[in-house]
Amino acid sequence: MKDRITIGLTARVVVFGKSGKKEVMARVDTGATKSSIDERLAAELGLGKELRRVLIKSAHGSKHRGVVMADVSISGELCSAEFTLADRSHMKYRVLIGQNILKKGFLIDPLKGGL
Repeated sequence: MKDRITIGLTARVVVFGKSGKKEVMARVDTGATKSSIDERLAAELGLGKELRRVLIKSAHGSKHRGVVMADVSISGELCSAEFTLADRSHMKYRVLIGQNILKKGFLIDPLKGGL
């Protein structure tokens, strides 16, 4: 566990795309299988075409969403991962970090803030 990076329930992340990079605060969600990014942010960064569409189930029902690849830096650790596209404009966080990224060696400490 010494080589694992500890993050809080929110984390400052940098998302890299073909059109540049953007630093945003992200919500860490251990219950989410896949990470998610706001579709407008994905377009702004030029994350490219959808790889495929997947069915996402939530408390609000089921929806089909596009999937894109993106590079993201969390606490200095660069990860390449799939993100589902969602309209997150009404949400506080434009990026949600899910299990597909957390399984790459992150520990979650709810007492740690998003630095």
